[in-house]
Amino acid sequence: MAAELLRADDVSSGYGKVQVLWGAGLAVEAAETVVLLGANGAGKTTLLKVLIGLLPAWSGRIQFRHEDITRLRPDQRVRRRMAYMSELGVFPGLTIEENLRIGGQFAPPAQLRARLAELFETFPALADKRRALASSLSGGQRKMLGIAKALAADPLLLVMDEPSAGLSPLFVAEVIAVLRRFRGSGLALLIAEQNVAFLDLADRVYTLDSGRIGFAGTVAALHQEDALNRAYFGLG
Repeated sequence: MAAELLRADDVSSGYGKVQVLWGAGLAVEAAETVVLLGANGAGKTTLLKVLIGLLPAWSGRIQFRHEDITRLRPDQRVRRRMAYMSELGVFPGLTIEENLRIGGQFAPPAQLRARLAELFETFPALADKRRALASSLSGGQRKMLGIAKALAADPLLLVMDEPSAGLSPLFVAEVIAVLRRFRGSGLALLIAEQNVAFLDLADRVYTLDSGRIGFAGTVAALHQEDALNRAYFGLG
């Protein structure tokens, strides 16, 4: 059985006095891809922000590699080899190379140089424009830069918020292909999405509805139990 990387138990949180998450929990094993599926406003972004430390957990517990990280700062979680890609993913006013260096800022210099060389080989379109501003890139290229920036930290777990946002179906397919390549190298992924195309990557699925986990299981079981309809339309 694969080692468990991330576990969140009974997590509640929100903004100010507004509660968004109600006892949510999930787990991700080493080299596993987990898709957190839900409609817009279900609480997916809030849960990811709590997992990475950008929002405090009001209650519950978060563990990474069996260490309690519930109260750790985001940078402390990144140093433990968690990485986060927001929906925007990049700093538009910085160059491509500057974005990547920020992503790998906690790595030793020699390790970061090697990692950047590897990423530029993997993403040749970015290598050709490494001194260009991220704002000059197309939406699809920015998304690739966001992925590369997160990978610069050499994470064990990459947490992604809506990687399909703003992309055409063609670019969505490219993003999925890139993630499949890194998934094959042992990277674990936790992907929050509305787009069911990402189920093609999933080992397991959770659905989130109104801040509560509604389903946890395999893709086959998701369809068998009609959990998609419940997650998106409140049916079933």
